[in-house]
Amino acid sequence: MFLTRLNTFATRNLKLFYTLRPSIAIQKTMATLASSERELEVIENLNYVRQTVEDLKGQSNARLVAVSKYMPVEDIAYATKTGQTHFGENYVQELAEKSKQLPSSIDWHFIGHLQSNKCKIVASIPNLFIVETIDSAKKADALNKACLAVERQDKLKVYVQVNTSGEE
Repeated sequence: MFLTRLNTFATRNLKLFYTLRPSIAIQKTMATLASSERELEVIENLNYVRQTVEDLKGQSNARLVAVSKYMPVEDIAYATKTGQTHFGENYVQELAEKSKQLPSSIDWHFIGHLQSNKCKIVASIPNLFIVETIDSAKKADALNKACLAVERQDKLKVYVQVNTSGEE
């Protein structure tokens, strides 16, 4: 009985699949349309956030850092078309890959937890704008040594996290 149901289910769904499957030309058109729609969605969302920041900031200076964690390279490229130049990334490997694939005009912010063994990778990213945050002297030393080792041309900005409460 189970096999009969499975067979009926498979037959019904396969027929449906074959009857609904678009041609290759239609698939490409749909993909192009989808990417255009996605581009518009990214741009509209970014403009909405920008306007909200603009409305709330008053007299203070504010910089919008678009966090691109798990976002595809295409979405970041769409956002750069609106003039967005500062992007934050949580993971060293993802930051390294995206920085190679995207324009060097992007100012990258590393916003994740930096491990000492990843300092050399981070230091070698030429358009890294800032590391947010360093939470130990050991990591600060490791990052400094890594910057010297890769002969980084510009000084790297770093936010330092200070534990004032004495908690671990």
